Amino acid sequence: MKLAVSSDEQVPLTDHVIDWLKQHGHEVVLCGALKGKPEWWPRASQELAELVAAGECEQGILFCYTGTGASIAANKVPDIRAALCVDAQTATGARRWNHANVLTMGYRNTTETVADEILAAWFVAPLGVGEDEEAVGQVAEIERKYSRSNE
Repeated sequence: MKLAVSSDEQVPLTDHVIDWLKQHGHEVVLCGALKGKPEWWPRASQELAELVAAGECEQGILFCYTGTGASIAANKVPDIRAALCVDAQTATGARRWNHANVLTMGYRNTTETVADEILAAWFVAPLGVGEDEEAVGQVAEIERKYSRSNE
């Protein structure tokens, strides 16, 4: 799978996750500070989100200090469903119930072991169907209603 990975800083956790992704056969596209240029978290998030929204990458993995700001910024891009995941159960739920396409983690409080668990859960979680699909459709309706492109 082709994945965008972005952060406002390159830290041991980002390096660990990139290595994990490559070891598991994923193609990695680096964004933000991970490609060697300083970048604030809003722009690092936007760069990744635009790649995913355009279909240039299938999904994204995003980092900032807490993960909150990066998630908020990425979610401003239409068709992005970024989920801040702190454990494997949250990652599973984000994929199954929310059809999240961007995994966000905070490098302040995510250990490499927890990151491995989150990644493993994220990539095996099935997308939900039935009422899950209906809820995802409702989120898309909200996005369309408030999109400036509709003005």
